[in-house]
Amino acid sequence: MALAAGTRLGPYEIGDPLGAGGMGEVYRAKDPRLGREVAIKVLPSSFSQDVDRLKRFEQEARAAGVLNHPNITAVYDLGSHEGSPYIVTELLEGETLRSRLGAGALSPRKAIDYAIQIARGLAAAHEKGIVHRDLKPENLFVTKDGRVKILDFGLAKLKTEKDGETQTDLRTVSGTEPGVVLGTMGYMSPEQVRGKSADRRSDLFSFGTILYEMLSGQRAFRGDTAADTITAILTKEPPDLTQTNKDLHPGLERIVRHCLEKNPEERFESARDVAFDLEALSGVSRPTGAVAVAEVTKKRTVLVPVLLGAALALAAGLAAGYRYGKKVGYVPPPNYQQLSFRRGEVYSARFAPDGQSVVYAASWDGRPVELFSTRTDRPESRAFGLTGADVLAVSNSGEVLVSLDRHVSEPFIRTGTLAEIGISGGVAPREIVKDVQWADWDPSGKDLAVVRDVQLRSQIEFPLGRVLYQTAGWISHPRISPDGSLVAFLEHPQRRDDGGTVGVVDRAGKKRTLSEAYSSEFGLAWSPDGSSIWVTGAKVGGNRALHEITLSGKSRLLARVTQSLTLQDVARDGRVLVAHDTIRIGIMAGGQKLAKERELAWLDWSSLFDISPDGKTILFSETGEGTGPEYSTFVRGTDGSAPIRLGAGGAQAMSLDGQWAAVLVGHARRVLTLYATGAGDKRVIDTGDLELQGGTSFTPDGQRVLTTANEPGRGPRIFVVDLAGGKPRALTPEGYRAFSRGISPDARSVAVTGPDRRVYLYPLSGGEPTPVTGMEQDETVGGWAADGKALFVYRRRDIPGKLYRLDLATGKRAVAREVMPADGAGVVDIAPIFETPDGDSYVYGFQRTLSDLYLVDGLK
Repeated sequence: MALAAGTRLGPYEIGDPLGAGGMGEVYRAKDPRLGREVAIKVLPSSFSQDVDRLKRFEQEARAAGVLNHPNITAVYDLGSHEGSPYIVTELLEGETLRSRLGAGALSPRKAIDYAIQIARGLAAAHEKGIVHRDLKPENLFVTKDGRVKILDFGLAKLKTEKDGETQTDLRTVSGTEPGVVLGTMGYMSPEQVRGKSADRRSDLFSFGTILYEMLSGQRAFRGDTAADTITAILTKEPPDLTQTNKDLHPGLERIVRHCLEKNPEERFESARDVAFDLEALSGVSRPTGAVAVAEVTKKRTVLVPVLLGAALALAAGLAAGYRYGKKVGYVPPPNYQQLSFRRGEVYSARFAPDGQSVVYAASWDGRPVELFSTRTDRPESRAFGLTGADVLAVSNSGEVLVSLDRHVSEPFIRTGTLAEIGISGGVAPREIVKDVQWADWDPSGKDLAVVRDVQLRSQIEFPLGRVLYQTAGWISHPRISPDGSLVAFLEHPQRRDDGGTVGVVDRAGKKRTLSEAYSSEFGLAWSPDGSSIWVTGAKVGGNRALHEITLSGKSRLLARVTQSLTLQDVARDGRVLVAHDTIRIGIMAGGQKLAKERELAWLDWSSLFDISPDGKTILFSETGEGTGPEYSTFVRGTDGSAPIRLGAGGAQAMSLDGQWAAVLVGHARRVLTLYATGAGDKRVIDTGDLELQGGTSFTPDGQRVLTTANEPGRGPRIFVVDLAGGKPRALTPEGYRAFSRGISPDARSVAVTGPDRRVYLYPLSGGEPTPVTGMEQDETVGGWAADGKALFVYRRRDIPGKLYRLDLATGKRAVAREVMPADGAGVVDIAPIFETPDGDSYVYGFQRTLSDLYLVDGLK
């Protein structure tokens, strides 16, 4: 029975009907709590007694509810109305792929675009152990802005990837065991029509049928009867795609054929592999005139040839896909030679003057960072015997600039003592200056360019001691041009964020910005002739690719890989050193209320920001590849329940009552926004022309927040923002920054860092700050003890992480908590570390980076 407009389903108000299918009726609805429109799928009352159908309906909600991906429809809620269950999802504006195909085949360019998005969504589902099993054009939705969304996980089955693994909480529903045929005829895999168990490779077969139909306008398998269609799926091959489109690239035909292999073992291994090969063909629509772009992919058990021009193979291991060439036609792929073979993170690497030796810093097998040397013609690495050091630059005469006691002083920022050592090692390094973040030699090997913080402003000095440029954000990767006239660098406008732009500054201090903003940028070097700058950055997400930026600001892609690249160095002959990185930011929770530590990360970069006083809820943001073009903020129960997305932006803090989350939304200019963690509308707080920097905390009464911000043209200071309205009030002079969770329980003072980098307690009513005794350099405040007599502090460089209770009266400290993931390989940072006031619960974040160092030859 249809629902009338205005009917209430729980808090939702029903609007117009949007459609109906075998699994329910769909309506437009409004959620008055958040003021947003949603879609609601309601199981018809006539089916509510059908136990199997009901379980399948619930399965759809549960399966989709654990997924969070831009190419999968978001599920907001699950409820029941008068015995009929319903699912609340995001409201999509557009049409199904079936409707789009009603006009015939798509262009190869559009088909590839849609297929890449579908493959990415499937990859996200498969990595959670979820198989769709009913993929078809009716279950794919194309929004008005061209984004493809996968619908209906009603037939999804969770499957463990290895024998003996524990099943996830979602159960296989009745009627979906092997031997029962489910799915839609014409898009089912051979194993499905035989009633056998279906895994992720079955979805890839269905994907292949859809891609075939998008390219040809015809179904891959069709017959006059169901039996004929089954026979075609089991025994026949669909007609060649070139019969309907002779200009179709042969590589695309091969991808489709590889998806449609009858034997699952002969198909692609994963949806990510499919997406990668399609990305290699994006922009290629004809068999000739292809432009090649360098790509790197994972090792595969099956080689998938993709022809670009005469012949281009995607090789096993990290192999090239295609790269931009200056001439039209076939361009041979670059060669990737692996130089490191241990498990851990590559910090930095530089060519020696001979071009054959390489000096690099890495943390292998859970050990501290150490300096190594290797040669490009041998696989062995030799340790310098210098631990805790990072390599920053190598001069033309073979002198190496290193950073001693290298440690994380802020997120993304490492600091140490700048020192010099010979390329052959064997002697103690000569210290030059302390508290330097980055450095480079000029071509003569006599002058240095350095980056360091002075009064909480990041500055470039060239030569050492002469300031060329300052910013309230932070600067990384300074590299002097081959002629010595310019310093190129990466400028990051926001502390605690690695997004930013590429800039150059000349010796007179004239600075220019050359690039658009990257969401993540790390790694920079000059091209061999000094006419351009090569940089690794990501326009969206966190998987960085290699780009070239000319001095006039023109940009082109040089290389893209699965996961992320970090550029280390470029030799005079154009060979390149890169680190291929797999980066994850995770969250662990533990304490007396949990039997053991529990993983609470959601996507790839789950950045922790707060825990509620009762230890039941954490606040975190997703800031990596999985969240798409914007950061997203979530709350999640420490019991492991599914996260709840509050909205876009980077998290800051929760109010003590747990009802509100303070979030900074936007990148170029961040806006202070309050999200209700339960029912309620978001609130945008007017902070005038302040440039918000973070370090935000709620006062205990929840009526105000303290935050660090810059007034235009001035340095950072701390402001008090009344949430009821009014102009923000400056609490401190310039040079002070607040800690998140820094306000005392009695709201009399806040923990801050001063211009001298010391920690102070600043009175909220005004007055002079009091220095905190017993704090060590670069330690961070992680909150207050319940009695207000002690601070919890930690230091990012500690592995394992240690949370100390620091007595404010005596300056004495004691270890309150020591934390470390069970698998320590690649763990480079443990922070933040929070403990609830009663000490019963704790939570900590950690970053794991696993890298391999590569020598790349042939990039142009």
